[in-house]
Amino acid sequence: MALTAGSTVGDWLSDAEGGPALRELLGQGGFDESVLTPVRQLPLQQMVALSQGKLPQEVIDALVLRVNNGVVPDVTSSAWRERIMAGRFTGKTIVVTGAASGIGRAVASRITREGGRVVAVDIADISDNGVKADITSADDVRRVIETAGERIDGLANIAGVVDDFTPAHEVSDTLWRKVFAVNVDGVLNLTRAVLPSMLAHKSGSIVNVASEAALRGNAAGIAYTASKHAVVGITKSCAFMYGLEGIRVNAVAPGGVATGMQHNPGSEFGAARTGSFLRQIPPIATAEQLAASITFLLGDDGANINGAILPSDGGWSVQ
Repeated sequence: MALTAGSTVGDWLSDAEGGPALRELLGQGGFDESVLTPVRQLPLQQMVALSQGKLPQEVIDALVLRVNNGVVPDVTSSAWRERIMAGRFTGKTIVVTGAASGIGRAVASRITREGGRVVAVDIADISDNGVKADITSADDVRRVIETAGERIDGLANIAGVVDDFTPAHEVSDTLWRKVFAVNVDGVLNLTRAVLPSMLAHKSGSIVNVASEAALRGNAAGIAYTASKHAVVGITKSCAFMYGLEGIRVNAVAPGGVATGMQHNPGSEFGAARTGSFLRQIPPIATAEQLAASITFLLGDDGANINGAILPSDGGWSVQ
């Protein structure tokens, strides 16, 4: 089978020509193939975004040409591909936070391509159709709702920040408050803001992004872990309170995702304690794969699902 940028990292490593070429490339940077274990199921092309500029597109293109004698093959990749469901969100207005990058951008893109109107929210500039807003600010949240208009059909609470693996005896008030302000207060702020519209129309779907850290204690530091457990609590409380009003509230709990979001250890104690467990993470998913899980729960196919915490983690939660 000819190798392309769409072939998985695993396919490259197991190929008689692709394996040596990729290992040589890694060696030039001082790495061995063990660093690719979590991403073996991702297309090689995904490494460009995941490396945050350290692996430019030209290097991938040159690698493909090298193993194919200077010709880019025209083949169909066996890797997972997004399958758009035309019209799934036609006539619906969905608010998506964290929409400038990563999972949020993938969700906003998919909803738009499936016919929905997206109110894309991020603290960074997005586009002419986006709302630059801090979800911890009451004034900014009001602007989001004004932009969305009288009817809001869905909300994807995706914006979030990570911690640095700091445990309880080392965590600072500053880190704790920052993580909770975005991951917990921000989720509540947007949820509280969209509910009047949903209650008025007796219809709506909210999907929160929790985390694998919401299901276990060994995936992050105390601030992030506690904040994502709180997201689960918000999800379940709202699902119970509003289920009879036609409003569904669910959460997705991602594992490793190729978004470029970095967890940089700030604590030797925390890093040493969690390190061996984090090395057992299953293959990393793409942002588009998480978008598939989130849009399923947002859409009508999730009609009978309320209060669920869906692990979209490659099976990490069963370890």
